[in-house]
Parts: sequence; structure tokens; C-alpha cells
Amino acid sequence: MSYPYISVAKEPFDAIVVGSGVTGGWAAKELTEKGLKTLMIERGQAVEHRKDYVGEGVRAWEMPLRGRLDRETLEQDFYIQKKCYAFNDATKQFFGNDREYPYQQEKPFDWIRGNALGGKSLLWHRQSYRFSDLDFAANGKEGIGVDWPIRYADLAPWYSYVEKHVGISGSKENLAVLPDSEYLPAFEMNQVEKSVKQRLEKRYKDRKMIIGRCAHLSKPTPEHIAQGRVQCMARNECQKGCSFGAYFSTQSSTLPAALKTGNLSIATDSIVHSVIYDDKENRVTGVRIIDAETKEVREYYAKVVFLCASTLGTTQIMLNSTSDAFPTGLANSSGALGHYLMDHIYGPGATADVEGFLDSYYKGRRPTGIYIPRFRNVNKKDTDFLRGYAYGGSAQRDSWQSLAHSGLYGTALKEKIHDAGEWSFYLGGQGEMLPDYDNYVRLDKTKTDKWGIPQLSIHCEYRDNDKKMMADMGESAGEMLEACGLKNIKTRKEPRTPGLAIHEVGTARMGRDAKTSVLNGFNQSHDIPNLFVTDGSSFASSACQNPSLTFMALTARACDYAVDQLKQRKI
Repeated sequence: MSYPYISVAKEPFDAIVVGSGVTGGWAAKELTEKGLKTLMIERGQAVEHRKDYVGEGVRAWEMPLRGRLDRETLEQDFYIQKKCYAFNDATKQFFGNDREYPYQQEKPFDWIRGNALGGKSLLWHRQSYRFSDLDFAANGKEGIGVDWPIRYADLAPWYSYVEKHVGISGSKENLAVLPDSEYLPAFEMNQVEKSVKQRLEKRYKDRKMIIGRCAHLSKPTPEHIAQGRVQCMARNECQKGCSFGAYFSTQSSTLPAALKTGNLSIATDSIVHSVIYDDKENRVTGVRIIDAETKEVREYYAKVVFLCASTLGTTQIMLNSTSDAFPTGLANSSGALGHYLMDHIYGPGATADVEGFLDSYYKGRRPTGIYIPRFRNVNKKDTDFLRGYAYGGSAQRDSWQSLAHSGLYGTALKEKIHDAGEWSFYLGGQGEMLPDYDNYVRLDKTKTDKWGIPQLSIHCEYRDNDKKMMADMGESAGEMLEACGLKNIKTRKEPRTPGLAIHEVGTARMGRDAKTSVLNGFNQSHDIPNLFVTDGSSFASSACQNPSLTFMALTARACDYAVDQLKQRKI
């Protein structure tokens, strides 16, 4: 299937989608399938499914530095991106170059960025969980931030809609705090995980251990096969690009659907400078881009614009789109744009040794681990902090790689390598950061990037509620592992730097009141009716679940609404 790349557009489009990641791919699919001539704009290079997965199948020992990069390249070009779990020599081409895309850190914040067609859909960890009414109602109930203008019932059918297309493996658990999805068969826990699950649930009546819900085709449906996707082979090469299409990405799933309609055009290497606004009509009319290679300025025009450039990418574009009507940023009459930045509290947890099970092993690899859903502050407030957290984790045996620094050699090393090592168990927490006005991004007044666009300056730090949650996350992880009979428990209460959860949300939030929020409940600008924002910047709170599934559902719902509004000539 050929990719319809363009440079100059002679005619206006029905819709422009800025960004090609999880939300941009979904917007392109939905809008084109509903008959709209749509332009997808991506700042990075073209990446075509299968053809451009240059690291796929390349083994570590076939690379110059066994999959690593030389120190000079890391420190010059990828000094932030190298902190991402998915970054290595086989995936670096999908990441943003830190030297070319600089930003300012008023407080430490590690901004992980995709820079290719497909965005971070090529790089994500594929954990897929629905939000619940506990999450959507919390702000309003507690008087924190602004109330979400939607509830679970509004999004439930859209969750189902996207899940059937994406393919989510998991198990039905009937948990109010973590609603079930439309599932493919779940991956299996190993023997140690099954044992710990049994002990944990016997000891704690309010806690469950389930298999992680992930966007992998454990058993493809006819719909998935029609997409050209097949079963997950559990190769553990996901971020290199998957020619099987076994995990969800723009390339494997939504982009082929959009291309099939004949209604899609794609502009890559096109850095969006700003959105063009007509103050007389109070409409956006298109976008202004800078060619990444030539620095030529071009403009594209459309009836409706969807911003899906990632939370911080979209916010940077909106802040840089100023006019007499919006001197502080596009659609920013509320003053909320750029504020209320959130990322998940990420890092606190515990590890422990597991005695026994030396006659057990796990077969092959698996694209997910175990998951313990939120149990804090569910039916009543039971801590000195608000909201809650969840855990991911797994049990594994030490491999031969653990012997690299053992000091053994010769016969002793050969004998030790012959058998798998001891079992260990890991729990890592992921908690909800509260929305706070003083966690914000702004445009730097003096520094620009190589294309002359003002750099983003980020100010985000953990607050008192976050710190109390962190301590409890570490302590509870250790207590649970001890209660399950595990040994040599080590807890961690220190979080990783904000940004490294790669779940940033909230800087163009939706809400019921145009005076305190940027978007309404359909991800539509309160101020400008033909402007939609459907990436994570639209979130009013972060919950503690991974956000990508909710990104998709919100995008599909917003597209349906936008097309209806276009048909009624309301936008």
C-alpha cells in the first residue's frame, strides 16, 4: 500500500490532524472513514510498516556496540531520550534528537519524544486500562482542579469500539475500580506469580493480582487478520517495530485503515509552527509549518483542525499561536493553557527473593507482567493522601547475564551458567499526581530551536500529596511481599524524575466551564468551535492507569461529534 505523501497542497482539506501517534492515527482513521479529505502532519521522518523497521530482527551481537550507542552520541544527541526503557541503537531513529529539539527545565522534567511517522505508538509499553467513575468523579467530589465534563458511561461504548479494533489481551475481573475491556485471551502468569497471587488475595480481601492488560494480539480476530495483523510471537522486540502487526501502532492498525479510504494525505518532516486563526469568523483555518530540512514555510488549510501532537507538543503549538484575540495562546481565554501538568508518580516499589520453585520456569517471553489495581481510597478515604496507585510487576529467574559481575570463571562459571538462577519478584508503583496550577509549561522568551520556534520551558515538581503517596507505595509493596512469604525485601520510596512515566497530561484540560478550562466534554475548544484537542493535554486528572486507551476512546468520540457538527454546519 503506497503512502500518499505531499508537500504543497493546491486545495484545502476537510480536516487537518497534527501528529501521527496513538491519537493522530485514530483521528485520521475516523475522519477519513467518515468521508473527510484529511491531511496528517508529522514533524518527523516517514516510517512505513515493515519497510522501515531497520532494527527489527537485528541481534545485539550484530550491532557495533551490542545495541548501545557511543558515549559522544548519547551525550550530544540523546542525553534525555537515553533514559527511556525503549531507547537503544535499534530504536534511536524513532526518538527526538535532544540537540535539535531542546527545551528548558525550570524543575527537572525528562521529556521523552517520538520523532517519526507513528510517533510514540511505535515505542509505547502497550499497557491498556479503562478509567472508571472513581477517576472521572474524583475532581468534582474532592474540589480539586475542575470536574471532568464526562463520566464513565459517556466513554464506555467508545472504549469498546476502539478495543475491538486495537486488540486487548486480558482477563475479566468485574472490578468497579478497573472496568473490564473487550478482551482477547489473556497471557498466562508463571508458577511463582500464580502462587503469590493466591497468597496475596488470601491475605488482603481488598486486593487482586491480575495479568496485565496489553495491546497485543494473543489470538487475532478476523478483523485483525483483515488489517494484515497476526498473532504476537512474544519476541520482545516491540519497540523496534513489529512486521507482524501483533501490537497496536499507527503503522499496523489505524494508518492502513485510513489509507484504505483514499481520503488521506500525509506531510512528514513538517514542523507545525502555529495554527492559523481568523478572528472575524472565530475559526481556525489551517496550520503553518516549517519544513524540517529546507526550513521553507508552508501553510495548509482545512475546515476543522485536530491537535494530536502529544500533551506538550500540542501545548507548545497553542502557546505559539497568538493573535489579538488570544495574546497568551490559542483558545486560552480561561488562562488554563499550559497549566495543571501531570505525570504519573513512578518508581517507588519493592523487590524480594522467592524461595523454592527451582523445578519451575516460564516458557519463552511474554509482552506483559502482573498488575495490582488501585486499592487505596476506593470505597472510603483510608490514607493521609488523596487518590491512589497501582502496581505492575513480575516474577523471574536470574539468567546467565546476572553472572557478568559474579567474579566466577572457568569450571565454576560453566557450572553456574548451566542452571537458571534463583527466583525474584518485583513490584513497581504508579500513582496519581493531582492537578496543580503551579505545575506548568510556558514559552521561553529568549531561546528558540533551530527552526526559530520558541523553546518550551517546563516547571513540574512533586507536591505534598504526591510525596505522601510515594512513601505509602514503597511501604505497601514491601509489606505485601513480606505477607506473601518472600525474603530479602528491598523497598524504594524515591520516584523517578517527572516525565519518565511518559504519561504527561493536563495542559489544555477539558471542563464544564469555559472560564476555567480549554475544552468541553467532546474535546472541542470552548473558544473556537472547529478546533479539537484529543491527546493527553485534554485530561482534567491523570487517574493512576496508563492513559493511552483513554486517549483513543476520547479521540474516536470527538471525531464522531466533529463530523456530526460539520454536517449540521455548526462548525
